[in-house]
Amino acid sequence: MGDVFAHRLRVRYSECDQQGVVFNGHYLFFYDVALTEMWRALFGEYADMVEQGYDLVVAEARIRFREGARFDDLLDVSMPVAHLGTTSMVVRPVFRVGGRLIADGEVRHVFIDPASKAKKEMPPRVRSVLEPYLDAAGQAAGSAPA
Repeated sequence: MGDVFAHRLRVRYSECDQQGVVFNGHYLFFYDVALTEMWRALFGEYADMVEQGYDLVVAEARIRFREGARFDDLLDVSMPVAHLGTTSMVVRPVFRVGGRLIADGEVRHVFIDPASKAKKEMPPRVRSVLEPYLDAAGQAAGSAPA
């Protein structure tokens, strides 16, 4: 497995449901926060990529819930890159609290032209920066489309 970017956040009270656990819809929001921070750490400002004629959209997402995170938990979101295709990339986020598996999943992103919204080949710089983060097992399995 390659390098894995991780981001830690604290669960806020407003993110919990009546059962006292994080409402399921928030996990994709947590993923988006982690992806934004990963992008910032690896590439700088996201707006720079858009100005260069590339954008990234979610094409597919799924989350498997294992255990509920709770108010004030420190939630670690690991971001292994599972696939780098021609126009897409797949990240398999893992959500943990103190080492306990809370949830995991898979999110497929597609690169597009911001003006036309048409699919566009992944920028070479993005590919070269993300390659060290590529999970070799996920790539070999071919579990994601190009």
